Amino acid sequence: MSTSVGTEWWFYHLRRTTLERAVGPLLEKCLARDWRVLAVSPDPGRRSRLDEALWTYGDNSFLPHGQADSVGLEPADQPVLIAQGPDNLNGASVVLLMDGVAMPAETEFARCMVLFDDGDEHARSVARAQFSAAREAGLVAKYFQQTDQGWTQAA
Repeated sequence: MSTSVGTEWWFYHLRRTTLERAVGPLLEKCLARDWRVLAVSPDPGRRSRLDEALWTYGDNSFLPHGQADSVGLEPADQPVLIAQGPDNLNGASVVLLMDGVAMPAETEFARCMVLFDDGDEHARSVARAQFSAAREAGLVAKYFQQTDQGWTQAA
């Protein structure tokens, strides 16, 4: 796990698909790099929908994951842990922030991925503030927007 000096902030502005559909490919890339991920949302409905989406993500892929509040589940054993809060119970190097979850710019995670829906004004506002804070702290901050062709990095 990295220190705060190397934290990268990547922002994903959803305009074409639901958050649940967009997360699968991003998590697949993280797992291919042997990165553990902590997926955080305060919304129990979102966590449930994400859990379901990861089970049914693709016919030829499996995204190993679990919900932190599941009975009998050991959070530390989960490559992807879906949780209500940002406590790093699975030793993740990547945190996925959803539904306007705020986190300080300097954090223990190597990468913070912020996903927000175009129609969610609160989440967009939090993402803007996080982007500015990361830039002001001298951290890498990348912004991607969904287009008809996929993700496009904006300047």
